[in-house]
Amino acid sequence: MLLPVVLAATAVAVPVASSSAAEGAAEYERILNGDFSAGGVDPWWAGTSTKASVTGGEYCVDVTGGTANGYDALSGQNGVPYEAGQSYTLRFDARAAVEQPISAVAGEAVDPYRQIARTDVTVTPVKQTFTLTFESTLDFPAAGNGQFAFWFGGQPFGNTVCVDNVSLVGGVLPPPGVEPAGPLRVNQVGYVPGLPKQASLATTSTTPLTWALRDGTGASVATGQTIPKGHDAASGENVHVIDFSSYDRPASGYTLSVDGAVSRPFDISATAMTGLRYDSLAFFYHQRSGTPIEARYVGEEYARPAGHANVAPNQGDDDVPCRADLECGYTLDVRGGWYDAGDHGKYVVNGGISAWQLQNSYERALRFGDEAALGDGTLAIPERSNGVPDVLDEARWELEFLLSMQVPDGKPLAGMAHHKIHDEQWTGLPTLPHEDAQPRRLSAPSTAATLNLAAVAAQASRLWSSYDAVFAARALSAAEKAYAAAKARPGLIADPNDGTGGGSYSDPTLTDEFYWAAAELYVTTGRYRPDVTDSPLFGGKSLNARGFDWGATGALGDISLVLTPREVSTDVIRSAIITTADAHLASMATAGHPAPYRTGDGGYEWGSNGLVANNGMVLGLAHDLTRAAKYRNGAFAAMDYLLGRNPVDFSYVSGWGDRPVRNVHHRHWANQADPSLPTAPPGALSGGPNSALQDPVAQRLLPGCAPQRCWVDHIEAYSLNEVTVNWNSALAWLSNWVAESVPPPVTAAGCQVAYKASTWQTGLTAELTVKNTGTTAWNGWALAFDFGGAERITHGWSAKWTQTDAAVQADNVPWNARVEPGASVTIGFNADNTGAHRSPTQFTVKGERCAPA
Repeated sequence: MLLPVVLAATAVAVPVASSSAAEGAAEYERILNGDFSAGGVDPWWAGTSTKASVTGGEYCVDVTGGTANGYDALSGQNGVPYEAGQSYTLRFDARAAVEQPISAVAGEAVDPYRQIARTDVTVTPVKQTFTLTFESTLDFPAAGNGQFAFWFGGQPFGNTVCVDNVSLVGGVLPPPGVEPAGPLRVNQVGYVPGLPKQASLATTSTTPLTWALRDGTGASVATGQTIPKGHDAASGENVHVIDFSSYDRPASGYTLSVDGAVSRPFDISATAMTGLRYDSLAFFYHQRSGTPIEARYVGEEYARPAGHANVAPNQGDDDVPCRADLECGYTLDVRGGWYDAGDHGKYVVNGGISAWQLQNSYERALRFGDEAALGDGTLAIPERSNGVPDVLDEARWELEFLLSMQVPDGKPLAGMAHHKIHDEQWTGLPTLPHEDAQPRRLSAPSTAATLNLAAVAAQASRLWSSYDAVFAARALSAAEKAYAAAKARPGLIADPNDGTGGGSYSDPTLTDEFYWAAAELYVTTGRYRPDVTDSPLFGGKSLNARGFDWGATGALGDISLVLTPREVSTDVIRSAIITTADAHLASMATAGHPAPYRTGDGGYEWGSNGLVANNGMVLGLAHDLTRAAKYRNGAFAAMDYLLGRNPVDFSYVSGWGDRPVRNVHHRHWANQADPSLPTAPPGALSGGPNSALQDPVAQRLLPGCAPQRCWVDHIEAYSLNEVTVNWNSALAWLSNWVAESVPPPVTAAGCQVAYKASTWQTGLTAELTVKNTGTTAWNGWALAFDFGGAERITHGWSAKWTQTDAAVQADNVPWNARVEPGASVTIGFNADNTGAHRSPTQFTVKGERCAPA
């Protein structure tokens, strides 16, 4: 907060009818949401002894009387840039219910709280316009510690003061925001040997350009020609693709160069992304409420005391009442759980999908993957070494909170779950959880929250049955009670206007939640089958190109049914997963910066990165179900997009890549607002592009942006750069899948394959040369590989060709069955193909991996 110190510049403003910027000052507006036309208060904050809201298009502050100083009741915004030696013109309208003096102060947000300028005015019930011109004596860079604030305190009486049309114009540097993006975009972490390796280039050229791949010493190790894609609507750019898939030598520090542009460095390594599975899961321990975050698990920088544990100034989560207008007649102990996002709220519908996704990653590993990689001792959490898989321990931290949100027996709406719990007003930024002094309040129960509880508790029951039978039974009892309560009250919709202090998370369509909860209960108990099969969503009807999230959960039920089948047939669900994955691949094939995400209008929405990761999950599951390489390639391409192959040239995952996101919207990873606080720890996923521009920073910095470019690394850009548990659970699932799905290294199989293809509009001809590089002759051989698209072989020669979906096999014919060491056979085929053709990247002979020629 701004405290009174010696003024650098002081003036008394006078009411005027109009004003213009100081002569010579650039026309750069430094105040965000100064006319409050967005309808909300962000990024304005209200300090102690004040309560602010937008009323009738004005920013009105209720001020408590009896404070000693003006700065004892203040409101303002941080991150305001000032340049030493530059002129600024401040202008604002103000009125008050009762006449009183106020101050408008420009200065520093943190200790030593230096001031640049202060103007003292008297406001009356009649609205007046005030102006002040001053020169800054201090230098606060873009998004630094500059602040503008109004002081309302120092009066013996309470009052309401309203301001509007607040403007601060001046300076010569443009506002903070979109940093220039390099034209060459890569996965800044790394690519995996044996898988496609592609980059994107924004260029005005319409013809192919020569690219070079350089190693860490700068030496060129591979060259080729770019592939023009043309205008890319999502980025608004003319894009070329660079395909260097054939180069597989593991090393660090590679770069691509094209036409004078150089990419960010990256690795080629089978383990390049392996550690992300653990960093993305560590996010959840950081977000725990009600327990200290200990340095031995996160390091000194991120350690903090327990939040909302009823230690002053916290009012605690151990005895939380309902909102005053609800009068539910009881309080709940809702300690624990995860803070949902950058604020201090805890939401059942977001917590539900997040806990489900962590548990599902383990359930999927039991069938298709490596459960030991998520087992006991794999995460840095207090529960490690307790004999339970750590990913289940982490999910249980949220499960216990979800169970505590259930309405007690004997109370009205018993068995239902309260929708959320958070501060009475929006928490100021920055505020660490243990420093939050606001009252905490429960919102009303909702059917959506109740079904989330039913679904996740039923899922937990089957996963915990062999580790803690008592907890498993308690979870199932709560799940069945919740499901019965929801069926009795199917239309309790969360209030869409309940958005003060926390998001409303209202969802008027609950068919998907009912289907999800029924599916989980059916898988766990064998009962509830009619509720599953009679649902209009049964059979994969929830799967679509947009993807699933907290408000669209039907696909979660489908996934559990496929992974843990009972007697009901899941063939149609399996088919829907594959069909949806094919649709993602078809869309990605036409994109300049491929991401498995598509909306009807081509726009990107709040949390688009979470949807990208969830759709990457669908691609991963399609590969699990079919083993077709094209789905694995698509899932890895989704990770490429998140880690830097995108038009803003950022890795959207903190701590990962050469240019990772730093300034996520978060109350205590708030270094941009307060340098004494840390940036986000490694493994946090930014929400990503949002072409609706739903916050003042986005609206000011990104007007007219192309959908994939509607993003900025700014702490106040909450509609673009927030983090949430449900986006990180998607990243954790996909990261774990990627770590498990790296192809095995090339073995000394003694074979080498050269592949050459020529294409035309509707087909292609390919020639393959298979060489025996071993020391013994082959007496019969079988070559296998996977297509990456929709290719269908129509005719082949010099081998017996068969194809199943994307999988192709060529068996020897009698006259070329024997291949001596050092000798080769040449075979070929014709194929129909209407899409882009990418050369296969992995071949096996007699089941062993071959080196590329």
